[in-house]
Amino acid sequence: MFLRFKKPELVTPDKALPGRTFEMPVADEHVVLGTPLKGPWPAGYEVAVFGMGCFWGAERIFWRLPGVYSTSVGYAGGFTKNPTYEEVCSGSTGHAEVVQVVYDPSKIQYEDLLKAFWENHDPTQGMRQGNDVGTQYRSTIYTTTDAQAATAKASLDAFQPIVTAARHGQITTEIRPLGSYFFAEDYHQQYLSDAKNPYGYCNHGPNGMTCPVGVARTA
Repeated sequence: MFLRFKKPELVTPDKALPGRTFEMPVADEHVVLGTPLKGPWPAGYEVAVFGMGCFWGAERIFWRLPGVYSTSVGYAGGFTKNPTYEEVCSGSTGHAEVVQVVYDPSKIQYEDLLKAFWENHDPTQGMRQGNDVGTQYRSTIYTTTDAQAATAKASLDAFQPIVTAARHGQITTEIRPLGSYFFAEDYHQQYLSDAKNPYGYCNHGPNGMTCPVGVARTA
């Protein structure tokens, strides 16, 4: 007897959980960087949002990059206001687990963030990342400016031939403007830091492919 597993599908707005009006309380300060976890941000700084599976390891990738001012983990791309982790994992919110990255564009370019994104997960797996299965683990880029949107789409086009050559198939990454970003519970913030869980679960790392940074910038 063969068991058939239903493919994860995004919930529709009419079936999504309603959520709540109050925000998730989080610490004022980034455990690793010592910078604010919430805005307002310094003048000229920009915000980028990425989803690449479990947000624990993803956040650590970005807080290590020079020029990144602050990071946090949360939920975006769905319908439920201020969801809990359990609600997101149920698949009833439409949200993806994401990392919010605040960066100084005079020190690090958006293309460099995209390079870290593309090279540290498998963007072809649809509603999963490795053994983590569910709509919350989909690969996503949520943009905050028109320039980011154009650059993100160009980087996908530039990376696809490399992914194809590596026999990984079609990129399934969702690219669209950011709607609302909701902070995850405080215990998720900087989860893999030395102060919290330095040896905690992480399935992120180099995928063996090199994203051609600069193509999007000069296209």
